Amino acid sequence: MQRAAQQDDRAQRQMRGKRLSRVLLCAAAVPAVLITAACSSGSGDSKGKGTDSSAQQSAGGGTQSSASASPTVQAAAYQKLPDACAVLSKKTLTGLVPKDTSGRKGGSDDPSSRGSCSWSSLDNNGVKGSQFRWLNVSLIRFDSDATRGAGDTQAHTYFAQQVKDAESVPGAKNTKEVPLSGTGAEATAVRYDLKKKEGLFKQQTVVARVENVVVTLDYNGAGLAGEQTPDADDLTKAAENAIKEAVGAVRSANDSSSSTGSGAKTSASPSQSASKSPSKSASSSASPSKSATKKN
Repeated sequence: MQRAAQQDDRAQRQMRGKRLSRVLLCAAAVPAVLITAACSSGSGDSKGKGTDSSAQQSAGGGTQSSASASPTVQAAAYQKLPDACAVLSKKTLTGLVPKDTSGRKGGSDDPSSRGSCSWSSLDNNGVKGSQFRWLNVSLIRFDSDATRGAGDTQAHTYFAQQVKDAESVPGAKNTKEVPLSGTGAEATAVRYDLKKKEGLFKQQTVVARVENVVVTLDYNGAGLAGEQTPDADDLTKAAENAIKEAVGAVRSANDSSSSTGSGAKTSASPSQSASKSPSKSASSSASPSKSATKKN
């Protein structure tokens, strides 16, 4: 009986040892699982962060590319100016300034962008007095610029300023503004009286814009030494006809030159080359289908 009891005691000890080993083994396995899960979770997060980061970088790169693209403006219509002393015909000059049809050209550091010419006529009638006429034509052209804007927009701003300046001449009396039609894109005549020591001067300033060019024509007349003061309506009509001729000269100078033509061709050439390229590629891509059709 004692041996049986000892055997039972040994058996119980062995069973308790096996149970303890199993508990310890399970306890050791739990941290490994947790560590594995933690590593798996961390690696997943890092992958997610990497994906988000690369997506943000690509999105940021797209924004920078679109922001870095330089703005474009429409090319200016006119690329040159005519000689300011040649914008009016000799016949027109004879009616405006009969004693001076040659004119004096104003100085310019860039004749393609600005120019001017003036005429001064004194018709001396002796004791009966004399008739004085003065004429000035100025031209200014604006190029399109990404910073300043389109040439015609700049020209419009300058046109409005020229009209405003003509309306605010110191000492001017009876100022009147007359919008004109059929003279470029926009045109206005400003007339007023100006008293000087020589006599009463009738002043006409006519401003016209044609595309990106502004033409300003100043014309005044006076009867001196007792001569009759010229009629303001006649002077205004003559000035309006003259500026129409000057606007026509600006158009002709560009139409007859290669500058406007080349400008149009230059702006059109990208679209022409672009239209040609797709058609060639389209025909190339279409050729396999044709050959396939033939084979079938």
